[in-house]
Amino acid sequence: MSPDEYCEEKAARSGSSFYYAFRFLDPERRRAITALYAFCREVDDIVDDCREPSVALAKLEWWREEVGRTFQGEPRHPITRALEPHIAPFDLSREYFEEIIDGMQMDLEYDAYPDFATLSLYCYRAASVVGLLSARIFGFSDRRTLKYAHDLGMAMQLTNILRDVHEDALRGRVYIPLDELQRFGVKPEEFQTNITRDAHRALFAFQAARAREHYDRALAQLPDTDRHAQRPGLIMAAIYRTLLDEIEHDGYRVLEHRIRLTPLRKLWIAWRTARRTK
Repeated sequence: MSPDEYCEEKAARSGSSFYYAFRFLDPERRRAITALYAFCREVDDIVDDCREPSVALAKLEWWREEVGRTFQGEPRHPITRALEPHIAPFDLSREYFEEIIDGMQMDLEYDAYPDFATLSLYCYRAASVVGLLSARIFGFSDRRTLKYAHDLGMAMQLTNILRDVHEDALRGRVYIPLDELQRFGVKPEEFQTNITRDAHRALFAFQAARAREHYDRALAQLPDTDRHAQRPGLIMAAIYRTLLDEIEHDGYRVLEHRIRLTPLRKLWIAWRTARRTK
C-alpha cells in the first residue's frame, strides 16, 4: 500500500463528512487534503484510544518529532510521507501541525473547560488551524479567506461538541464551558444520562446559536473571488449547518441519541453546494 493509498483508506474508513467534500478536488489537492485529514485522525486517535495518559503523551511527542523530520524532508510514517510532497507547493506551515498536536494534548490536560476563552484555544488548535491549512490547499487569492477559514473551523468544532456531548461525557470529557453549565443550572454528570430537561435544551440552544454566529461570520468574510476555490469548505459548512438544524428540529435531544445525516443526504448537500459555487 502506497502512502497515498494509506491516507485514502483512513479517510474512507472514518466515514467523516470531509470525505464528501474531497471528491470535488483535482487529484493533487485531493491527495494533499486527504493526507492532512489522515494526520489529524491519527493524532486524534492517540488521545481517544490510549487509556494511559503517559503513553498518549509519548506518542504525541513522537509525532512532534515526526513533524520536524517531515519538514526536513525525512518523513518516516506513511501519512507524513504522503504529506511531505505538498508542504512547499501549498506553503503549509510547520507551526500549524504542531498546534494541532498541542490541541490533542489539551485533551490530556483538561477533562472539562472552565470557560469559553479556554475552550476557544482548544477549538483553534483542533479545528481552526486545520481550516487554515485546508484553505491553503484549496487555494485563495484574498487574505480575508484565511479569516473565513478560521471562523469556519470554530463553527464546525462547536457543532461537533454539541453533537457529541453525550459520547464525550461517557469518556469523562465535557467540552461545554463549566461556567455556562452553572449559568443554566446543569451539572456535568447529567450529560452521561439519556434524559433531556428544559435546562439542557436551553443550554444546548445557546451553544447552537454560538455555532451559527461563527458560520455567519465565516461566510460573510469569504470573498467572492475565492468562493469556487474554497468550495470543499463550503460543502462542509453546508453539511454541518444541516446537522445543526437537525439537532434543533429534534429538540436538542443529543443526550438521548446521536444525530446523523445519511450518506445519501450528505452527497446531495455536497452536489447542491458544489453547483451553487460553480
